[in-house]
Amino acid sequence: MTFNRLLPRAAFFRRGFHSSKTDTVNPNWFRVSLAFGTSALLWGLLFKQHSADDHEYKVRNGLE
Repeated sequence: MTFNRLLPRAAFFRRGFHSSKTDTVNPNWFRVSLAFGTSALLWGLLFKQHSADDHEYKVRNGLE
């Protein structure tokens, strides 16, 4: 008897790297809103930091 017949076929797969198929009809709206919300928050922080840096540059160089 061969080794393959002794163990079930599922034992050869690494379960940690298999994902389920995405459901395109019913998306996970919590994850979608979390992704867009995080993106919006990061863009907001980027613009806020840029305006602060721009203001500091103008103050240091006597432009304002």
